[in-house]
Amino acid sequence: MADSQPVVEHLDVLVIGAGLSGIGTACYVKKLLEAKKLAILESRGAAGGTWDLFRYPGIRSDSDLQTFGYEFKPWREKEAIADAPQILSYLRETAAEHGVDRDIRYHHRVVRASWSSSAARWTVDVERTDTGERVQLSASWIFSAAGYYRYDEGFTPKFEGRDQFRGTIVHPQHWPEHLDYTGKRVVVIGSGATAVTLVPAMADDAEHVVMLQRTPSYVLPIPRRDRIANALQRFLGAERGYAITRRKNIGRMRTIYWLCRRYPNAARRFIKRQIRKQLPTGYPVDKHFTPPYDPFDQRLCMVPDGDLFRCVADGRASIVTDRIATFTPSGIRLESGQEIEADVVVTATGLNLQAFGGIELTVDGVPTHLSDTVTFKGMMLSGIPNFTYALGYAHSSWTLKIGPVSEHFSMLLDHMDTRGHEICRPMLADPLMPRRPLMALSSGYVRRSVNQLPHQGDRRPWTSSVDLRGDVALLRKSGVVDPALHFSKAAVPAKAQVPQEG
Repeated sequence: MADSQPVVEHLDVLVIGAGLSGIGTACYVKKLLEAKKLAILESRGAAGGTWDLFRYPGIRSDSDLQTFGYEFKPWREKEAIADAPQILSYLRETAAEHGVDRDIRYHHRVVRASWSSSAARWTVDVERTDTGERVQLSASWIFSAAGYYRYDEGFTPKFEGRDQFRGTIVHPQHWPEHLDYTGKRVVVIGSGATAVTLVPAMADDAEHVVMLQRTPSYVLPIPRRDRIANALQRFLGAERGYAITRRKNIGRMRTIYWLCRRYPNAARRFIKRQIRKQLPTGYPVDKHFTPPYDPFDQRLCMVPDGDLFRCVADGRASIVTDRIATFTPSGIRLESGQEIEADVVVTATGLNLQAFGGIELTVDGVPTHLSDTVTFKGMMLSGIPNFTYALGYAHSSWTLKIGPVSEHFSMLLDHMDTRGHEICRPMLADPLMPRRPLMALSSGYVRRSVNQLPHQGDRRPWTSSVDLRGDVALLRKSGVVDPALHFSKAAVPAKAQVPQEG
């Protein structure tokens, strides 16, 4: 059995992933639970997660860093919309300031975790990605900050005739370090955030860039710099100015989301008006920028200073809305019969989802099927003890969720220590409760994987909040005790567990 195998060391809290979520969580835990022994396991050789992995031209955040950054760490750059090097610098500076950088163990990939109720701990199998060595740890708690997509592969649909294309085909998730597209004809397949970032970035050096999309996305121009934020920091100081700007931007995003969902037709007209201001008179905005769904059914694409529209307006790039019939030796032929010549094709066609880094979970010898579980307070899973995760917001800054979840997690561990509990397990009393997808998006990458992910219920605490206001009420203003949360000591069989108050 897993818990009889030799264990190298025991940790109080094992954090999986050294990206924005993992480092943020570790900072909170170290501050609020100083005595806990903590380690962050990172499968790659550097911290940063997404922002270190992706190396394609122009990579940037489409959320402002006043909300994408940590609540406790002011963003001091002039640009509110930042590129990957700026975000990495901020992230690594935060880790160093809080001593979290010393807790990261690189090239450590968690393969499986096996829970033992008799020992009240996880036995964790780890593979060293640099040496191939297998090591084992034990942990009282696992906190998954591994994100929601596969780091080793992106999604590329099957394209007819791909093998006959004589040019270069690349996926943004695996960008070649020395790819030279200077003076070449480039086609970017896709219409999401990655595509609208790549097109203006590559248009500076390419002969011409075509953004080839099957279905348009909502694209909205936003300023790269927030003049109000910069003025507030200049006159009130970094900390106060950052805090006020953060509240301002959270409120603005919440209002925009509410208005778009309440008045989708008006929102659609507003977005198209903003786009028309950026493009030449008569440009077919309806054809290229009107999706067949409402705003926020999928995430809006933000373009800083309208850079996508500028390169289309000045002829360095163009947008084609059509379906691919086949690749040809010299490019792509569309279903309409049009042919696009290309030297380089970039398949910005999305991600493959993978919950919790793809680790195998077993509880008392029984494999866990994530699709059978239901989220508890948007941070734990039904039936799985001492396991917490961070999954950010789909319609606002991802990182906003990290603070409330990490604070509630710390409160929960303190509560257990104070009362002598060792095991904490959400238990679903009504197995027939209606369920819905964990991620409320209609994006292709979500639809492809929805049956592999946990679900939500139709009532609290079995739902996942969609914005910070909901999580403040649920995680910051309410206590950790809940009738659905069962506490016990080691060696107490799961069937004998009863809810314990206080």
